Amino acid sequence: MKLELSAEDAAFREEMRDFFTTEVPQEIRDTVREGRELSKEQIVESQRVLNAAGLAVPNWPVEWGGQDWSALRRHIWHEELQRACVPIPLAFNASMIGPVIAHFGSEELKQRFLPQTANLDIWWSQGFSEPDAGSDLASLRTTAVRDGDDYVVNGQKTWTTLGQYGDWIFTLVRTDPEVKKQRGISMLLIDMTSPGLTVRPIELIDGGHEVNEVWFEDVRVPAENLVGEENIGWDIAKFLLGNERVGVAPVGATKRILAQAKGFAKEQRGSRGGTLLEDPLVASRFVELENELLALELTALRVVAHSADGKPHPASSVLKLKGTELQQAVSELVVDLAGPASLASGAGDDSALPGWARRSTPTYLNLRKASIYGGSNEVQRQIIARTILGL
Repeated sequence: MKLELSAEDAAFREEMRDFFTTEVPQEIRDTVREGRELSKEQIVESQRVLNAAGLAVPNWPVEWGGQDWSALRRHIWHEELQRACVPIPLAFNASMIGPVIAHFGSEELKQRFLPQTANLDIWWSQGFSEPDAGSDLASLRTTAVRDGDDYVVNGQKTWTTLGQYGDWIFTLVRTDPEVKKQRGISMLLIDMTSPGLTVRPIELIDGGHEVNEVWFEDVRVPAENLVGEENIGWDIAKFLLGNERVGVAPVGATKRILAQAKGFAKEQRGSRGGTLLEDPLVASRFVELENELLALELTALRVVAHSADGKPHPASSVLKLKGTELQQAVSELVVDLAGPASLASGAGDDSALPGWARRSTPTYLNLRKASIYGGSNEVQRQIIARTILGL
């Protein structure tokens, strides 16, 4: 493969870079750059700016707002988004349920949901994990029993990210308990204002409220909200998780944060009289991370260059595995640079301590999840061993 972009692709990259840095509000980009929490309104506004320009859902079919780009151009789009500190379009909408409805949904479901999903007029939540069915998704227990024109849903979902903002939830439910457990699952689209549906917050170790429990008590769901055919939910879940894994190596964002960390290190005094960046041990950590990120970036380009028919290359598991490991390593470095100030996560904006130092520990803790979601890194190692190494 050529590691240098063609003139056309280089021009495309400049086009993306110019749009993201001039059309997305600066306040939103500053929030991302400083590692502060985005509000729901900021996420919605950013996605609507992108959608108006046809840049929110490039991986969808063209007839529903997608772009007929090569895998390389989708990669460039994704990298430039991160480089410019533009929020990635909401994954539940853009990467998960949108492509599922476009592929498996009836024409009525497509017309009803896809335009609103692309524009974030509907905020989707994911209803997959259960207390006893997280990584072992096939063990889910939430049931849906057909009753006339409705399904009646009972059960519990957990770790529902940003479910407090959700308008609708795409939910895996057991519709046939008598067959092999993978074959008795269906997907339902459920209005989160339905009677009997309750969202309860889960407080995380960093003190934040990002995930939730969702309870279903005799929730009636119109049968027309079934995605695809009854009992093919396992196939839909595999399709959805395959899409989720694409783009999970946040190379652009990690490079940006590492560059910011280098700036932090220049501002801190080291124990040997110079700055922290001049400390040989600190400098060696930067060099090691920069080299590993460069290797990951080149690997990502090789993977997208070998993707075919819009399907991810099996080596995308390498990107997920290494990308999340580096993401976590950089967050650990930032905590070390902050030193004792990293413990001041509860201090407000009136604190004399810099914001990046106060936010370093919550960010570090939050990113521990990165090696679990989207298919745990242990699962990725199994995929690499089986499909790439042939072990």
